[in-house]
Amino acid sequence: MAKDSARPLRADARRNRDQILAAAKRVFGARGPDVPMEEIARQAGVGIGTLYRRFPDRASLVLAVAHDSFAKVLAEARAAVTEERSAWDALVRVVRTSRELQLSVHLTILSPPVSPAALADPEVAWLQRELLVLLDALVLSAQREGTLRPDVGSGDVAALLSLLLRPLGAPPGITSWQMSERAMSLLLDSLRTPSNLTLPGEPMTLEDLNPGLTDGA
Repeated sequence: MAKDSARPLRADARRNRDQILAAAKRVFGARGPDVPMEEIARQAGVGIGTLYRRFPDRASLVLAVAHDSFAKVLAEARAAVTEERSAWDALVRVVRTSRELQLSVHLTILSPPVSPAALADPEVAWLQRELLVLLDALVLSAQREGTLRPDVGSGDVAALLSLLLRPLGAPPGITSWQMSERAMSLLLDSLRTPSNLTLPGEPMTLEDLNPGLTDGA
């Protein structure tokens, strides 16, 4: 994993940084990554100078939000593996942590001004690999326990999940998150055994989905 080369922050500096990240998540999640930095500073309760001392430009702030979100999803996924009674329950819990992951994917991969740097970032790559390795282990475990249909691969599950990580256009009276939750429930139901659906082709692996993505895992 990429190491943070900065010196450990004082308690007040750490608090400011955490407040800025929390505010940026709220604002980016609601309005996208182009919100004025002054608005983020205002919502964080810090001065604009404090924000720029911690994050010298928008790209560095966006990437920090993505790192934090990916790291929290990974921590939650690891907790699910140890705390849930079955691999299926752990897989469901991991899938349902996708709100944080949705923000990370939107900011780092789907945001044109940021995506090239994000995709080349070592920490983003490491976090992605760790999540995929964990997902692969969960898929195999759930299949061994007989709760996940045997004719899918980890690549299939990752591909389905990636589709749901993109913002959905919602009709009036329905939020995009409500749509995503319904779609997520349908996805999980289609993966669980027993199922009478016959899938075309062969199960897709993570390597099929993106060759080299798990290298170095």
